[in-house]
Amino acid sequence: MNLPHKKDDPAYRTAMGRLLMLYTQVDRLIMEACAARIASAPDEAAKLGLAKQVGDESKHVTIQHAWMEKFGVRQPKIISDVQEAAILKHFRQLDWLDFLIDMYLCVEALGSDAVEKVVPLADPGTRESLRIPLQDELDHIAFGVNRLQQELAGMNAVDREAFLQGIPGRIAALNHAFHNMGLEARSLFEAVGTDYDDLCRQVLARKDEILEEVSRPLAA
Repeated sequence: MNLPHKKDDPAYRTAMGRLLMLYTQVDRLIMEACAARIASAPDEAAKLGLAKQVGDESKHVTIQHAWMEKFGVRQPKIISDVQEAAILKHFRQLDWLDFLIDMYLCVEALGSDAVEKVVPLADPGTRESLRIPLQDELDHIAFGVNRLQQELAGMNAVDREAFLQGIPGRIAALNHAFHNMGLEARSLFEAVGTDYDDLCRQVLARKDEILEEVSRPLAA
């Protein structure tokens, strides 16, 4: 569904402002979670990948703050301070493998996929503000998928299969936790012209694609 709207429509502006604030908060949380993980990352390549992502996310937050100020849609926090603290605690407690799943499959791959579905419906300024962040997300997802493939390559067949079988459950658990945060995702996405049920179906299809990609043998 593509509802007619204009960038000066108050309902659209309010909803898009809230979605932009949500996206910006998530990027900031990703930045902090990745920064905290650098010291314990398993090798130099992982440390450098995380460090690059910290820089990218900082850039994204700066871009989004500047655009929200220019567009006049800066909103209060969508994710509360208590919720932010709980999210960061969650990522701090994960081992390396679960961190890769939750950060790169759940948050980065599926989260950015949902954002991409909004871009064609957005006003030109918002589309431009998301261009660089969404390009960078592709690098982040590739890093996470590659690291997971490396870990899988080092497992025996039984452990590898058990690990792969557990990934959908982790994704479902995080999705459930997100919907229980009371962020009114459905109403916000629909207010900017998105068919929320169709968006969810497309994100689920993306989940299947990313799981298939992770399960492929590591490229030589």
